[in-house]
Amino acid sequence: MVGTSASEDAYTAEPFLPARGGLPALRRAAADCRGCPLHRDATQTVFGAGSQDARVMLVGEQPGDQEDRQGEPFVGPAGKLLDRALAEAGIDPSEAYVTNAVKHFKFTQAEPRKRRIHKAPTLREMTACGPWLAAELAVVEPELIVVLGATAGKALLGSSFRVTQVRGTVLEEEIHGRAERLVPTVHPSSVLRSDDREAAYRGLVSDLKVAADALS
Repeated sequence: MVGTSASEDAYTAEPFLPARGGLPALRRAAADCRGCPLHRDATQTVFGAGSQDARVMLVGEQPGDQEDRQGEPFVGPAGKLLDRALAEAGIDPSEAYVTNAVKHFKFTQAEPRKRRIHKAPTLREMTACGPWLAAELAVVEPELIVVLGATAGKALLGSSFRVTQVRGTVLEEEIHGRAERLVPTVHPSSVLRSDDREAAYRGLVSDLKVAADALS
């Protein structure tokens, strides 16, 4: 068995992946992941959620504060906005599989009881968590991946990815050894932070309509 400190130093989730099984087996195994130091401060692992037969997989950055507390992805304000945008674009949120490039909440906190402030994961942390995302893709085999934001894009497509350059387009790339179709867009949390929230929301819906058309 790989020791905790050695696993963290290696920065890979690979030793924690189960030898066989579908999403339930992956979810159980991910709960004990110690593949990088992010597990120390997070409340729990937040694995993906949705049907193993989902046609579309939505990949975000990492869990937020509410996701970390509840143990489910996209249950906070950004998730609620995403559900509304998906429905408006013609994609049933209940038929999508949602997950994050990184499965533990990374944050800064000035002192106990103060609000936990999201901190972007590093490329090393995203790479460490990559085996979980690769396993999810292999099990679900989605027809389309919707890339939510720059961090998710870099985790899937490399450090040169720029969401502003390719958002709302259909890309064809090899991801973890599989040919995939992807539609990048902004992360819904960026809509909530925007000075012009309505315009940002319309842009998100427009990109998601491209994804809906690609699935039709």
